[in-house]
Amino acid sequence: MPLRLMTKQQMPPGRRPPNTLSWRRSMPATKPFLFVFMGLIASGKSTLAQAFARRSGLAAYNSDVVRKELAGMQSSERGGADFAGGIYSPNFSRRTYDRLLELAAAELHQGRSVIVDASYDKEAERRRVVKFCRSHNLDYLFILCSASEKETRRRLAVRAQDPEAVSDATLAIYQRQKEVFQYPHEIDPDSFVEVISDRPVNELLTSLTTSRTFPSFSS
Repeated sequence: MPLRLMTKQQMPPGRRPPNTLSWRRSMPATKPFLFVFMGLIASGKSTLAQAFARRSGLAAYNSDVVRKELAGMQSSERGGADFAGGIYSPNFSRRTYDRLLELAAAELHQGRSVIVDASYDKEAERRRVVKFCRSHNLDYLFILCSASEKETRRRLAVRAQDPEAVSDATLAIYQRQKEVFQYPHEIDPDSFVEVISDRPVNELLTSLTTSRTFPSFSS
């Protein structure tokens, strides 16, 4: 069954119907695209971003990997479970987002579209991305991933048993992030899509990339 397409305005306030894709773009891209996969912990953003990167051949940069590289750590090395301390402090998070944008800029300035994958849970960080793209006449798309509470908890339980998992997220951290998450109301509807990720990733990705409204882009 194909995903149902809805505009943000058509969605009931405060509700996101399951297995739907919100999408407001109809014009093909004529410039490199910055694809920003965002959302809460265990929302499926990294899985979908990686699948899209494999299918498109685009470079993809993950905030967990970049964060640990900046800290001189291996990607699977535990960075602690403090929501706002250590490598997850506001200052270190700012360094991480700065580095993500630098890596993306290097691709975009070569005329190549690129993927970044991070929570982008604060409006200020999203506005920095928009400002960068507008100042360099670049196209961008924010893809907000979300999952049901049941599916999120299941994913976190599986992740907790995986010694190779890059993310340090726990259920407690997820609950804290959920409390402070700033929904991207400020993003232009033409540059925003919301994906409910409680479906097999290949099915979801195919529905996303083959939709007539998905932009063509430079790779």
